[in-house]
Amino acid sequence: MSRWTVVVLAALLGSTLALPASAQWKWRDKNGVQYSDLPPPPGVSEADILQRPAAASRKGIAPVVAASAAASGAPGLAPKTVDSELEAKRKKTEEEANTKKKADEKAEETRVAAAKADNCTRAQAQLRTLDSGVRLAQMNEKGERIVMDDAARASETKRARDMIAQNCGK
Repeated sequence: MSRWTVVVLAALLGSTLALPASAQWKWRDKNGVQYSDLPPPPGVSEADILQRPAAASRKGIAPVVAASAAASGAPGLAPKTVDSELEAKRKKTEEEANTKKKADEKAEETRVAAAKADNCTRAQAQLRTLDSGVRLAQMNEKGERIVMDDAARASETKRARDMIAQNCGK
């Protein structure tokens, strides 16, 4: 190959590699000079834009870039529909949490009601046994069996009635 062919090929290769660099935006903001392949944010004035891609006008490329940025998840350039989608997801999550909370509260109420019904049934059975006059015995701390006297029977009867009033009341 001749030298001129090598030089021309090198120049073509160099210009091909330089093409992406010409598609860069350059603008000035409060943080200094910024470089990007995306256009500057909407708040940047025309006077602060220092360089644009050769074939781009700000109005012509911004919607395309904003749409592609929204698809790629780039922050700050997404259209307003993303905010409404995010808000809808947040509301759906809150509604699901509220529904779950209500279901948990309902389950807890059901569990408490079942425990009260069981306590009521047991207290009523205990009261029937105490009122029947059958000799009853209790165990003391030492494990010895002691027959209930009238005072102990009256105390247990009062306790059973209190449990009935507490658990069987409508």
